[in-house]
Amino acid sequence: MGIMIPAWVDGELTPVDKLEAHEKGLRHKAVSVFVVRGTEILMQRRALGKYHTPGLWANTCCTHPDWGETPSVCAVRRLREELGITGLYPEYRHRLEYHADVGNNMIEHEVVDIFLAHVRGPLKIEPNPEEVMEIRWVDYHDLLAEVQRYPERFTPWLKIYLHNHADTIFGPDLIISATS
Repeated sequence: MGIMIPAWVDGELTPVDKLEAHEKGLRHKAVSVFVVRGTEILMQRRALGKYHTPGLWANTCCTHPDWGETPSVCAVRRLREELGITGLYPEYRHRLEYHADVGNNMIEHEVVDIFLAHVRGPLKIEPNPEEVMEIRWVDYHDLLAEVQRYPERFTPWLKIYLHNHADTIFGPDLIISATS
């Protein structure tokens, strides 16, 4: 048995194997984090060994909470596990739900708690090669243009976040940070 994540089975939140949740397209809990420096967002390119969406660009960190784990604890844990980032405590921004085909006969049907963390100084980043093959900082507006021009390079959920929820996730933060 693999990692157990919170998923709804017959309307009840139940621990379900992560792979099974995606194969069956079960509605399940997730966490996404955006780390922002000024108007730039820290992006990660998913490792080629990932069982879905390998090699695609995603937001800073995206994962599923362990059974019984709170979203905020999960966000901090996965920043450390995926990127070696410590000392950041992202703030809760939004909860959204989406449904997307992620290839390999798998479906993401997620109820996602989204977090945002601002970085004002140097940030030590040590990507875990089993999770992340590449990272980069990209200006928010350049990211929007790149996703529009090359959508095949990005995960389905990132496109959904930017297209349908950017104002709620980022609010005025990127505009304010550009002028301060």
